[in-house]
Amino acid sequence: MIKQSVLKPENAAFRETVPAGEYFLKVVKAGETVRILDLEGNQAADTLFYNAHNPTERYSAIDTIREQGNVYLTAGSKLMSSENNVMLEITADTCGRHDTLGGACAAESNTTRYALEKKCMHACRDSWLVAVTEHEELGMSKRDITHNINFFMNVPVTADGGLTFADGISDAGKYVELEAKMDVLVMISNCPQLNNPCNGWNPTPIEVLVWS
Repeated sequence: MIKQSVLKPENAAFRETVPAGEYFLKVVKAGETVRILDLEGNQAADTLFYNAHNPTERYSAIDTIREQGNVYLTAGSKLMSSENNVMLEITADTCGRHDTLGGACAAESNTTRYALEKKCMHACRDSWLVAVTEHEELGMSKRDITHNINFFMNVPVTADGGLTFADGISDAGKYVELEAKMDVLVMISNCPQLNNPCNGWNPTPIEVLVWS
């Protein structure tokens, strides 16, 4: 569902551009709104959410899909945690739908889906591993990297229940906004994938804005 935001970028308390292939890590407090902005179009922002005070509670794709009865996320979707608590709600969305089934690219999936020589290409899972390694204060490791959301990514579900990685439906300037319902640690990998059309074969920067 397309829903425009009433928030003005010039009033944001925080904003940061995230280059393709890099990670973003920030705590968004309860009541704050975070916007992920697709600057050039057809970029994929692979995102993990955690309870900022207890990262063993994290975003659950299973619980989110069950509660809303829809495999796609858009305005009005409530993102549920592994403890069945509402973590965030999508309050504005100019893309229309977002994937939470396709998972994140990794060395293993690049090898399986594409070719053996693709194993060493940079992937979203690598970016998250770098993030938790560089922030030891979080007390997190690779076992904490679980369900993610692929904002702006187009992964249609086929009639027989399969998944396909299709051309993106986003465009330059489209965004998704989420209001935090608890203090949330946001961890984004701005996807570096070059082997499927999720990024239009050309990974580009995103921008993250936060309103208090």
